[in-house]
Amino acid sequence: MSSIRGRQSLLIRRSRLVVGPHRGAPAATLRNAIGCLLVLGFALSFAGGARADDRPLASPDRPGPALSIPEATMAAALHCTASVEHATRSPVLLSPGTGSTAQESFGWNYQPALTARGIPWCGLDSPDHTLADIQDQGEYFVFAIRRMHRMSGQKVSIIGHSQGGMNFRWALRYWPDVRGMVDDTISLGGDNHGTETVNTLGACSQECFPAAWQQIPGSEFLRALNNPAETFAGLSYTQIYTNYDTLSTPAGADGTTPLRTGAGDITNVALQDVCPANTADHSAIGTTDPVAFALAMNALDHPGPAAPDRIDRSVCAQSSYPGVDPSGAPASSSGLPYQMSAALPINLVEVNKTKQPPAMRCYVYADCVSP
Repeated sequence: MSSIRGRQSLLIRRSRLVVGPHRGAPAATLRNAIGCLLVLGFALSFAGGARADDRPLASPDRPGPALSIPEATMAAALHCTASVEHATRSPVLLSPGTGSTAQESFGWNYQPALTARGIPWCGLDSPDHTLADIQDQGEYFVFAIRRMHRMSGQKVSIIGHSQGGMNFRWALRYWPDVRGMVDDTISLGGDNHGTETVNTLGACSQECFPAAWQQIPGSEFLRALNNPAETFAGLSYTQIYTNYDTLSTPAGADGTTPLRTGAGDITNVALQDVCPANTADHSAIGTTDPVAFALAMNALDHPGPAAPDRIDRSVCAQSSYPGVDPSGAPASSSGLPYQMSAALPINLVEVNKTKQPPAMRCYVYADCVSP
């Protein structure tokens, strides 16, 4: 954990990531799987409210601002199956975790599994491998939801892993028009309240990626995301977590993933609530774990969020679900997972870090005067 020295100084201690065994999954599978979800977590603390901004936040009902990112740029980041056009059921928007693209996170698991079930889907590549300012990422989600809703004529459902289970909520908070276009939101080990996990690669020291700063517990970004409420009426929230999570921490019922406030229809469920012997970690919950997949499909196939008592307990004996191909998990030429620092493109490793959190946008605050 971090210790406080002075008003804003941060002390980072490295820790070695230990990935626990997953029932029936070979170790090589897990080593590859973790490449799809690196969260760049942090055991950081701000000194005595040093960076807290107490300005009143904008009302959740205030119309969202115009999108500032070129439409062509956002359109190029959205990759959809042809079946999204005039879909007969809710299409799924797949939201990858920190350091990943949609293909890297889901191309070897959820994408083929959804296709096999006849569920249309789109994958969204958030900017800079989901390392960019989440306020910018929010605009991509607004664009994607609006476009998918228009293409399909259906409400959109969202499945996200790790940061990808949290970041889309920025769009729901500050662009109220998209709430009526969304049905289910499904978070797989999402860090809705940040993560206290030490970044084992040392990526946050004097500098951090923009999205990394924003995932520090107590950040002004998280205050702006989660207040005055975490959920909204008319939307279903299925928050799936594992008690063995080592990246979205703290783990458990009182941890970072569960949502508790607002008028949304919420299910917070641990994999161990369904299968007590399940030992899936943060990587497996968003990639190969059959219990997480069963809960996600249960939410998609029924009104409202997932209901754990509807899950057939035979899933507890499974090691994965149909569609998972561990050989498709991306790895660098060195054999390390793609998101390990040696494999990240140099422009992401060296250029995209900042010495302080991204400035909050004007529209976040109640006293913002639009130009």
